[in-house]
Parts: sequence; structure tokens; C-alpha cells
Amino acid sequence: MTAPPRQILLNPGPVTLTDRVRAALSGGDWCHREPEFAALVQDINRRLSEVHPGIAGRYQAVTLAGSGTGAVEAMLATFAPEASTTLVAANGVYGERMARILEAHGKPVRVAGHAWTAALDVAAMARQLEAEPAITHLAIVHHETTTGRLNALDALGAVCRARGVTLLLDAVSSFGAEAIDADAWNVGALAGTANKCLHGVAGLSFVLARTALWSAPASRAGSLYLDLRAYHAGQHRDGFSPFTLPVQVAFALREALAEHAEAGGSEARRRVYAARAARIAATLRAAGVAPLLPAGESSSVLGSWQLPAGHTYARLHAALKAEGFVIYAGQGDLGARIFRIAHMGDIRPDDLDRLCAALKRVLGSGA
Repeated sequence: MTAPPRQILLNPGPVTLTDRVRAALSGGDWCHREPEFAALVQDINRRLSEVHPGIAGRYQAVTLAGSGTGAVEAMLATFAPEASTTLVAANGVYGERMARILEAHGKPVRVAGHAWTAALDVAAMARQLEAEPAITHLAIVHHETTTGRLNALDALGAVCRARGVTLLLDAVSSFGAEAIDADAWNVGALAGTANKCLHGVAGLSFVLARTALWSAPASRAGSLYLDLRAYHAGQHRDGFSPFTLPVQVAFALREALAEHAEAGGSEARRRVYAARAARIAATLRAAGVAPLLPAGESSSVLGSWQLPAGHTYARLHAALKAEGFVIYAGQGDLGARIFRIAHMGDIRPDDLDRLCAALKRVLGSGA
């Protein structure tokens, strides 16, 4: 009897785990209030601060239970001001979600809205910052997985730095792969998660903030569970957290971080993703499938593709899942128009060969 094909996740997290990370989940049953787990949390936080050049020694991490959105909400709850305004640059679902989070916490917010397929209008936002001095913070998604756009932050970050505006960065789908120039962009804090570019397991997320920001006068967090200063006080004192962290997920994250560093870090991971993306793009273009975004505007992490005539997402998803591959639907108005393929996780050369062959068969059949 033929074994079923290895299932490969091509959704934007969680990812297909390496054998090494999966094995780490069986590392034992630990109490989260014992010193060995406290030491593990401190080791994870240290490793997180070393993932991107320019962050180590200048930013400190805290780890919390929850998804990437939990980390983003904790970051905004803790660091977005009450006495001044945060401008949210939104060109997708997750930018718009940041605005809703700020509204839910009763924090002053303005939204620089963009079409979901549009690049950032840096000039317009610069004019807005000039006209509204009450805006002291800017919140933005780095990689907006709604479309796969990697928001180009060099110009906007330079504006923030020149005006002294603190940038709060949703790096959930970019941390560990895409370049992050925290100093040039005037990043005060960024949020990330274990189960995307780091190739860990869903259940842990994290926030890194400038070391000085942790001791700065605090605004009201508006939440007990999401007040990151309490996490920082415990984790950077004795390693203990105010609430329970998932122990086995932490085992997996430590192993994923070790694997990430041994493989060459964020730059090497970006090269791997880019190579996968190029191979998949060539296959799709040869089958007559067009990308959603112009060339050069997508991240290395994920691409969005327009559904060709004669195909629906449901039928395409079902056909590829039968071949061992899980793709992802579009969101909102894009749901009926696109499909998304992420390039993260343990995708081996033979998996990529199988995927490209499957795409040729399925897209060539009109099924």
C-alpha cells in the first residue's frame, strides 16, 4: 500500500516543522515555576534579541503565551501612548486590525488608510505627521500577508527618525527572515511569533523593545494579562513570568532558534525563501497564473496569485491538498480572486519538486 504524501503547509503559519523541532516537543514535563524553566525563558529571550543584526544589546525581549496578534496587542497596549496619538498605516487586514486594537484600548489613533494592493504613500503620511504634532507614534505591519506585500520602510522610517516619531512594528510575518533596520526606522518595539519565519510551534509570541523603553514612564496598559512591563520585570529579574507559558512549546522555540542560528540566521533564511519563491513563481507564470502584486513588491515569505479562469479556490485547494500541499485563501474582497502560497517551514528539495509538478498538473487541467 502506497504511503500518503508528506503534508506540507504553504499557509502563512503555522509551518511544517523540522524533525528536530518536532522532537523537542517531547523534552519532558516541567513545572513553569521551577528554575530550569526560568533559565529556558531567559535563554529564549537572549536568542530572540540576537536574531537580527543591530538589535542585539539594544533591545530586550519578553515572551508570552498567545498568537502573533496577542503580541501585537500587548505591544500596543503597553507602548502606544494615551496622552498623544498613534498613526496607523494600514494597507491590509493586519494594519486595520492594529487600529481596532488601539480603539479597543481607548488610545488616541488616526488611520492612514490605503487600498489593500497599494504601496505606502510615504509623502502623504509625512505631510500628516507635519500637520499633526500630536502624533508621536506610528504603527505599521512590516509584511502584510493579506497580499504578501513587504512594506518598504526605509523612507517612512527615515521620516519617523527625523521627526522623533516612535515606530511600533508588527513583524509577526517577517521576523527571522526579512531585513529589519531597527535603528534607521526608529523602531521602539516590534512584535513577533514563534510559528512563522522562526519555524517554531504556535502558542508563544514575543515583543522586543528598546532597553530604555522598558524603564521609561509607563502609560496605562489597560490590561492585566497584556501588560508587558510585568513580563519584563519577572523574566529579566529571575526568569519567571506573571502567567503560565506553554512549556513544551518553549522547548520547540529554543530548538527552532538554535536551528535558525546554525543555518546562518535571518539573511540565510531570506535567501532560502527567495529561492523557493522564484521556483514557484516560474512554475505559476509558465501555467499562465499572474501575481497579485507587481514584481519586486512581495516579500520572500509569501506570494499572492490571481486565480485563473476556470478555477475556484475551493477546487484548487482540494486538488493540491490531495497531493499533500495546503495553500491559503485570500481575505475580504480578495477571497474570490486570489490564492496564497507561503515559503516557510521544512520544505525539502523533493517537496518543492512535487509541489511544482502538482501545480502544473492541477492548473493545466482546469480542475
